[in-house]
Amino acid sequence: MKRQFLITFLLALVSQNGTCNGIRWLALFKTPSALALNQTQHCKQLEGLVVSQVQLCRSNLELMQTIIQAARVVIKTCRQAFSDMRWNCSSIERAPNYFLDLERGTRESAFVYALSAAAISHTIARACTSGELSGCSCGPIPGETPGPGYRWGGCADNLNYGLVMGSKFSDAPMKMKKSGSQANKLMHLHNSEVGRQVTNPRGSMKCKCHGVSGSCSIRLCWTGRQALKDIALDLKNQILSAHQVVHRPLGTRSIWCQELDIRPFKESELVYLQSSDFFCMTEWKVGSYGTQDRQCNKTSNGSDSCDLMCCGRGYNPYMDKVVERCHCKYHWCCYVTCKKCERNVERYVCK
Repeated sequence: MKRQFLITFLLALVSQNGTCNGIRWLALFKTPSALALNQTQHCKQLEGLVVSQVQLCRSNLELMQTIIQAARVVIKTCRQAFSDMRWNCSSIERAPNYFLDLERGTRESAFVYALSAAAISHTIARACTSGELSGCSCGPIPGETPGPGYRWGGCADNLNYGLVMGSKFSDAPMKMKKSGSQANKLMHLHNSEVGRQVTNPRGSMKCKCHGVSGSCSIRLCWTGRQALKDIALDLKNQILSAHQVVHRPLGTRSIWCQELDIRPFKESELVYLQSSDFFCMTEWKVGSYGTQDRQCNKTSNGSDSCDLMCCGRGYNPYMDKVVERCHCKYHWCCYVTCKKCERNVERYVCK
């Protein structure tokens, strides 16, 4: 009972200590395309940046269009990843003025911080590969050859540069003295690093055949990174096993799990401080848009099922007209013609 009281007290203390503005830079997704960003004074016109990020902008102007693209990718990827959940990442589009679901140390904020850190490093690495940035080029060639008949070549994603520059920008708000509670800052820094670790593991090897008459006597290979949507799914799966932690100054460590044996969490695991809302009803202050009128799957047993999505309130059927390509024919040579067919599909929305 004493331990439970201490945990409750610490969590209440955390909730009163203010918030951390570490992902307000995602407001960059609103940046108008007409803004050229070719002069340092343009950095002040960007929404959601703290002073240290404005300074990074001024010294790395060519990088900013890539970071803006990363913000747009985070918004899109987060919405896609949680489209089958009660919390469907809608509130992320309020950047830089978030609701409590992202302003405090919830599971949802853990995911968004991790995804944001992964996305910015991932996007910068890809920009290096595509030649969009003059300050970097292809990634280093691995030391060992892939095997007989294989040879390293092509242009690998420069993830090292992406990780360095991405972490400088995305972690800058958490390293400010006045940026919310120490517990929130430590949690967000940890989860951001988890996101970068998911981005960093062994890249997939991609190869192209080279040889006379397509003999493929030599395969020219390079390393690439998994798609960001796959990284998002990895992080989403981690949310279910994330550790709820408390803030305790104890030596060099300051966040510990609420396990009876005080087991420290692993560096590769997401953590959170506060339990989330159920997100069943509309409660703006906690970032809950509710699930009324959300589409559900009547035959599913997962999170998108009508029972779970609708929180037991029931659902209404409706008919949806779907237009599809049909009666396709191949014509020599070389094109395909199709007709358009309509069919009615029964769908369901929550009451």
